[in-house]
Amino acid sequence: MGVVGDRIGPVRSRDRFLHGETFDSTEGGVRSPILSSWERCRLLGLSPDRSDLPFTQDFDAEGPLVRAAAPVLDRLQSIFAGSRMNICLADGHGVVLERRFGDKALPRHLAPIQTVPGFVFAEQVAGTNGIGLTLAERGLVQVYGAEHFAERSQSSACTAIPVRDQLSGHIEGVLCLGYPYTDADPALVPLVRRAAEAVERRLMEQSSARERGLLQAYLEAGFRAAGNGTEPRDGSPLAMAELLQSELDQSDRSLLKERATELMASARRAATEVPLSRGRSVTLVSRPVTSSSGVEGIVIEALIPEDTERHAPAPAHAHADAAPRSPAPAPGMVRGLVLVGEPEVGRYAVAARRRLELLAEAGNRIGTTLDVDRTAWELAETAVPRLADFVTIDMPEAVLRGEESPNPTAEMRRTVVHGIREDCPFYPVGSQVTLHPTTPHMRCMTTGQPVLEPDLKAALGWIAQDPAHAELLLAHNVHSLITVPLLSRGVLLGIACFYRSQDPAPYGDDDRALARELAARAALCIDNARRYTREHTLALSLQHSLLPRGLPEQGAVEVAHRYLPAETGVGGDWFDVIPLSGTRVALLVGDVVGHGLHAAATMGRLRTAARNFAELELAPDELLTHLDNLMVRLDREEGGDPPGAASTGIVGATCLYAIYDPTSRQCTLARAGHPPPALVLPDGSVSLLDLPAGPPLGLGGLPFESAEITLPVHSQLVLYTDGLIEDRHRDIDTALEQLHRALSHPDRAPEDTCRAVLDAVAPEHPGDDIALLVARTNALPADRIAAWDLDADPALVGRVRAAAMEQLDRWGLEESSFATELLLSELVTNAVRYGSAPIRVRLILDRTLICEVHDASNSAPRMRYAASTDEGGRGLFLVAQLAQAWGTRYTTGGKVIWAECALDAA
Repeated sequence: MGVVGDRIGPVRSRDRFLHGETFDSTEGGVRSPILSSWERCRLLGLSPDRSDLPFTQDFDAEGPLVRAAAPVLDRLQSIFAGSRMNICLADGHGVVLERRFGDKALPRHLAPIQTVPGFVFAEQVAGTNGIGLTLAERGLVQVYGAEHFAERSQSSACTAIPVRDQLSGHIEGVLCLGYPYTDADPALVPLVRRAAEAVERRLMEQSSARERGLLQAYLEAGFRAAGNGTEPRDGSPLAMAELLQSELDQSDRSLLKERATELMASARRAATEVPLSRGRSVTLVSRPVTSSSGVEGIVIEALIPEDTERHAPAPAHAHADAAPRSPAPAPGMVRGLVLVGEPEVGRYAVAARRRLELLAEAGNRIGTTLDVDRTAWELAETAVPRLADFVTIDMPEAVLRGEESPNPTAEMRRTVVHGIREDCPFYPVGSQVTLHPTTPHMRCMTTGQPVLEPDLKAALGWIAQDPAHAELLLAHNVHSLITVPLLSRGVLLGIACFYRSQDPAPYGDDDRALARELAARAALCIDNARRYTREHTLALSLQHSLLPRGLPEQGAVEVAHRYLPAETGVGGDWFDVIPLSGTRVALLVGDVVGHGLHAAATMGRLRTAARNFAELELAPDELLTHLDNLMVRLDREEGGDPPGAASTGIVGATCLYAIYDPTSRQCTLARAGHPPPALVLPDGSVSLLDLPAGPPLGLGGLPFESAEITLPVHSQLVLYTDGLIEDRHRDIDTALEQLHRALSHPDRAPEDTCRAVLDAVAPEHPGDDIALLVARTNALPADRIAAWDLDADPALVGRVRAAAMEQLDRWGLEESSFATELLLSELVTNAVRYGSAPIRVRLILDRTLICEVHDASNSAPRMRYAASTDEGGRGLFLVAQLAQAWGTRYTTGGKVIWAECALDAA
C-alpha cells in the first residue's frame, strides 16, 4: 500500500477532548462523526486506557454471514498477501466472527483482541473504532490514528463498511480492513465497497427456497430471452449490487426500495417513475413471476438511463457470484433488479417500514418540553391518524402535579382527547374517569401489559363500563381498541387508549406492539417531565420559604416587592428589608448564579449571612466584603479544594446593599457586580445611579466602594435583578428605556410601581428569576429629634438628663420618663467615664423612643455579670433590662451606643 501522508489523526484535539474541553468539529479540526463518537464514549464513561474488551464464545462461526463472506475474505487475503493488513468480519452487534491476515506471521505480533474471533468491538464497549462507528453511523467509515478513542489503536487506521441484507436493508455485519496508518491508500474505499457488495450478493443467494425459486425464475426468463435473440424487456439486465453500485445517494436508494416495496405489495403489473436527486429519475417496473414450484411473486426492476454515472466494475473475484447479464445490452437504458418476492411479503414490508417511520418520528415529536400535559398531547398527535383515529389519555392528578400517585386507579382524570374529528363523544378533558375491574383499561393497569380489543362490539367488559356511552361510540363506527399502560421506572403514570374507526380492519398484534413502543417512549418523557415538575415545585417552595414572608414594620421607607420565578427553573434571586438602629433601614437585592435547588439553598445561606452582618451595623462596602469572603469559602467547599488552594467551585452571586437614614435623608449604597438601582425623583426624573460596580461575590481579594447620596423626600429607589432587563430576544438598552418609561410616574404608590414595571419590562417568558424592590423614602420631622453636645465631665450628666426629661414632656411621654432617665443616665455616664470627647446625646421619637450616645472612642462596652463584691459593672445589665433592644454601631468618628424603649414603658 502506498503512503498518502503522515496524518495520524487529530492528536492535539483528542488530548484536549480527554482533558474535558469542548469544541465543535470545525474548531477542533475533528470530523463530525468522530467527534460525535468521542462524545458518546465520554457519556458512556469509557476509559481510553482500557486494554481489554468483552469476549464471547456465543457466536455463529459457521452462520450464513460467514459462509457468504468466506470466498470474499479469501480473495482479499490474496490481494493483500505479504502486507500488514488485518481483514475482519463482525456481526451486527460488533462481535468479530472471522479474521484473515495479509502476512500469515502477523498474528504472532498482535494482541489476542486483534487476532482471536469473539471479541466485541461495539462502540458502547470499545469506544471509537471502525466496527463500532460503522454500526453507529450505518455507513462506510475511515478512522485514522488518534481518531480512535482507545490508546491501543493510536498507530492504526481502518476502513469499514456495513454488510446489509439487500431485501430488508438490515445490517447483517461489518467488513473492516485494519492497517498501519502509513499504509493508507485511497483505493481501499472502492475495494471495500466492492467486497461488501460481493458478500451481500452471496447473502442474497442464501435467501429462502421460495425467494430463490422466484429469483431463479426471473434469471431463467432473462436467459431464455437472450438465447432466443430477443429482448422483451427494456434495457440490459443489471444485478442489484451493481445497481446500488451506481452513483445513487443514500436517500435515493431508500426511496427506490420504498417505492419498490409498495409496488410489490400491490401484486399487479405496473410502472412508476421515481424522481431522484440532482434532477434524475428512475422508472420502476413490476412484473409477475412464477417459480418452477408454482410460487407466484412479483419482480421489481429499475430502468436507469445509460449515462448514469457508476463506479468502475468490481474486479473478477468480487463478481464471481454475480447474476449473469445479457451479452447484448439495449442502447440507452440499463435494467437493474431491485426486489423479488411474494406480494404478501411486500405488504408486510410496507407496513413494517411505516411503523418504523412512525417510531422514528415519535422520537422527534414526543418529549419536546418538560411539561407533563404537553407531552401527553404530543403522544396523541403522533399517533393520529397513522396508528389511531382517536386517542384518549387518562392520568392521575398526582402525576400532573409532579408526584407519584399512591392509588392511580382511583383518581384518573381525562387529560387528552384527540382525533381525526371533534364530534366523537368521548369523555371530555378534565372529567374524572371511574374504571370497572372488567374494562380493558383496568386490565392493562393491573397487569402492566397492553390489552387488545379487536372488536368492541364483543368487548363486554368495555361495554359494561357505561353501556350508553359505549353505544354512542359504536354509533360513530369506533370498532377496535388498544389500551396501553404508561409505565416508566416501575411507576404507573396513566393509560393511553388507541381507537380505530375509519380503517375497517381491526387492530392486530403488530399494532399492539407499535402502540406499546410509542407508549413506552412517551411514558419515559412524561416521567422525566413529572420529575422535573416535582423538582421545580420543591425548588420553588424552598425559595419562597427562604424569601421574606412579610415586610417588617419601619417608617423610613414605604416598600413593595415582587418575585417572579423563571419558566425554565427556579434561580437564586432574593431581596430583603432589614430595620436598623436609629430608624435606619437596609435594602438588599441579590442573585445567585445558576438554577435549581442548589441555587435556592445558596441563596438562603447568603440571605441569612447578610441579615447577620447587617445586625453588626456594618457599612455597605464592609458588608459586601464579608459576603465575598463567605462566598469564597462556600466556593471552596463546593469544589472540594484544600484551604490553601485556589477555588474551583461554582458558587457566585451579585448583590446590591443600601442603607437609608430618614433623619438625614442620606442613602449609602454599594454593589457587587449587580445592576445599578434606578432613582425616581419627586419631579418625575428617572436615572440609574452611577455607583462603583464592584466585583461579583466569590472572586475574593478585591475591594468594594460605597457611594452616599441625599434623597429628597418621597423619592423612589428601585432595586432589581438582571432577569428584569436581560432577555435573549431583546436588547438591554430597549429594556432600560422601557424601565425608564414605566418609572416616570412619581405619584404612584410602590405597589402600583411594581405592577407597572413588571407589566412593561418583564419578559413574556422569563428565562431568569426576577426580584423587584421599590422603596419610597420618608423623612423624620426635625421636631421629633433632640440632640445635646457635652464634654467628658461627670457633672454635666445631670444637666443632660434634665434636658431630656423636658423633651419627653413636650412629646407627651411623661410615663416613660423614669425608665428613660435611668437608661440615659447609664449610657451617658459610660461615655463620660470610658469614652472620649466629643460626646453627643440624641433622642429620636419614632415607633419607639431611641436613645443614642455618641463618643469618639472605638472600644465597645460589654455586658457581664458583676460579682457581689464589685462596685460597678451593672450598668449595661440594667440597660438591657430597661430597653427592648440595644447595641453598638461604629462610625467614621467613633461609635454610637443606642437603646430602644417601648413608648408605653414605665
